[in-house]
Amino acid sequence: MTLTREWLEPIGVMPVIVLNAVEEAVPVAEALYEGGIKAVEITLRTDAALDSIKQIKKECPDIIVGAGTLINEQNVEQVAECEVDFAVSPGMTEKLVKKAEACNVNLLPGVASCSEVLRGMELGLSCFKLFPAAAVGGLNLLKSIYGPLPQASFCPTGGLKIDDFDQYLALPNVACVGGTWLVPKDAVASKNWSAITEIAKRTVAKVEAVA
Repeated sequence: MTLTREWLEPIGVMPVIVLNAVEEAVPVAEALYEGGIKAVEITLRTDAALDSIKQIKKECPDIIVGAGTLINEQNVEQVAECEVDFAVSPGMTEKLVKKAEACNVNLLPGVASCSEVLRGMELGLSCFKLFPAAAVGGLNLLKSIYGPLPQASFCPTGGLKIDDFDQYLALPNVACVGGTWLVPKDAVASKNWSAITEIAKRTVAKVEAVA
């Protein structure tokens, strides 16, 4: 299936997580879930990523598990084997989209312009990751895109912070947002899982305020 706004919207905020050790995976996911987070995106930027996804899928059945930073067809095959609930890429190519379809992977491809959105719509997509959101125009770009392309929905990621993400979430064409602020590197390094839970609670409170 292709991702829909109805599927993405209940997520609210999607933590974008880089894990350097598999043993960090479940504690981080559990800390986020305890704080009210419904989904996580584990990026394929480290050697621990795929095994971390498998561990979370196995031990945290109540949380939606996604893989991020897919950049080629091999990545699609790898995350399909992990049975991820969804996958995210920083950009979009026809090969990547079609490979995801062939592997039954729900892909949220990255876009940064109306032309890319149109290409995605031609491939049957309606939901996209705006990336890097803050760098390519952020709130103003999303407002401008809504006029000609109201049928497209976005998950802006890149440069969002706990102080401003709710401004994005309030836009009519934003289904959910992604961000790295929920899992600070120092909290993971010191195994301060309660700090991650506290950030998650603060974040979820802001999501609920927008709703």
